[in-house]
Amino acid sequence: MSDPFYITTAIAYPNGKPHIGHAYEAIATDAIARFQRLMGRDVRLVTGTDEHGLKMAQTARSAGRETLEFADEMSSYFKEMCESLNVSYDCFMRTSDPRHHEASIALWKAMEASGDLYLDRYEGWYSVRDEAYYGEEELIEGEGGVKLSPQGTPVDWTVEESWFFRLSRYQDKLLELYSNHPDFIRPESRKNEVLRFVEGGLKDLSVSRTSFDWGVPVPGSPGHVMYVWVDALTTYLSGIGFPAKDGEFNRFWPANVHIIGKDIVRFHAVYWPAFLMSAGLPLPKQVFGHGFILARDGAKMGKSAGNAADPLGLAERYGVDQFRYFLLREVNFGQDGSWSEEAIVTRSNAELANSFGNLAQRTLSQIFKNCDAYLPAIHGHTKDDEALFELVGKTISETIPAAFESLALSQAVEAWIAAVFACNAYIDAQAPWALKKTDFERMETVLATLYICIAQLAVAISPIIPAGASKLLDNMGILPELRNFNGIASHWYSPLAESGFRLEQPQGLFPGWSFRRTKRRPDASRFTLPPEL
Repeated sequence: MSDPFYITTAIAYPNGKPHIGHAYEAIATDAIARFQRLMGRDVRLVTGTDEHGLKMAQTARSAGRETLEFADEMSSYFKEMCESLNVSYDCFMRTSDPRHHEASIALWKAMEASGDLYLDRYEGWYSVRDEAYYGEEELIEGEGGVKLSPQGTPVDWTVEESWFFRLSRYQDKLLELYSNHPDFIRPESRKNEVLRFVEGGLKDLSVSRTSFDWGVPVPGSPGHVMYVWVDALTTYLSGIGFPAKDGEFNRFWPANVHIIGKDIVRFHAVYWPAFLMSAGLPLPKQVFGHGFILARDGAKMGKSAGNAADPLGLAERYGVDQFRYFLLREVNFGQDGSWSEEAIVTRSNAELANSFGNLAQRTLSQIFKNCDAYLPAIHGHTKDDEALFELVGKTISETIPAAFESLALSQAVEAWIAAVFACNAYIDAQAPWALKKTDFERMETVLATLYICIAQLAVAISPIIPAGASKLLDNMGILPELRNFNGIASHWYSPLAESGFRLEQPQGLFPGWSFRRTKRRPDASRFTLPPEL
């Protein structure tokens, strides 16, 4: 049986429609999941929406809507985003789902049984926007002396009866966790932030609210609903069947990695492992806090900033694969990155349309035209052929897998495009269009060499551009069982050629785009083949 691999996105708060940051996280998580499937692992990807809390109730009220009705609509936008961007999730869990309520109550009772919950009175600063409590020492001063959270959001002084979690009891255990498992929090900068926070001393955490009722009810405590983060974090359990401890939960927990934004690392790297320790459950293996997608001017993007970009509009305009490729190529995963429509066009044209797309089009068109659409025979390889095989083979068997395993997504794509450039240099140097007249057998070998390399590169990039890669592999006759790193590195070419497989008329994979600030249109010239073809 294949090894399990469990990965999650953060559970999105749907008080507004998805923005480009949500799309970035979903696409990155999906690419990692797809890579692990290519490695032969049994993967579960869980995402969903965190629909409870005061902020959600207030937003619904402002819109004159019932909260659940509003949550139904807003959650549907996030599910639509995942489906439109080709995110291959296994479970989309909503915190309003009765199955999730059952899981949250089970976790609460386990923490209660450990003696880690007690009833008291909370007085302190609370940010509705962050759904987070802050100590006086964490606040910053805003314009006019107003107090703000460390994220720059408004805070209110809150006084209410509350259940508390004995977080202070877990300070030493958390520090021991970070010491014994240095990769538990990544990247390193996020770990250092968490270490400073925990070393500064942990206070017990308020984990219930009485000022609103939109949430999971606290068992045995009428009037209390769970603190939204207790509820939200439990989604990682309910998404694989908890509180049932057999089946998927037994196979997939603990999670291999939670992919989250850097602004919520504390909740995942401090509160979450403490809750799980209290409940007697295994801890996730890693929490990875990625950076933000910023506007061209470097400003953070989001609903509150008023500059949120519509990811579905961008994907519809430029293509889903092109949008996915841009985000994972352009941004060093773990750091902040910026975007613009012009940058999407430039990157997509240069690397997808002009480099990989043109490589495939040139090669397949020559086979279609010069070999009557049959795959060409191989008549012995030269040193140049062997050198290309070695470079591409090492890229897909070592460099790209190593980068994906370490979550260095942009480095994986960089290695891939370097191999594409090498293939383009090879075809230009070998000039099969000229060999047709002088050495037909050599032309056949060159085209067969390129065919093998293109198929290998298509498989390797499929976690990033799944639709385009799948279309190309379909056109090339590559069987589904070969579309993984082991399969595509095997000796599949000769059996395919000997089977009598014939290519259909090759079509361009990626339309090029001409960028205009007022008008955008596909550039038909991107499909034009060199004159000699």
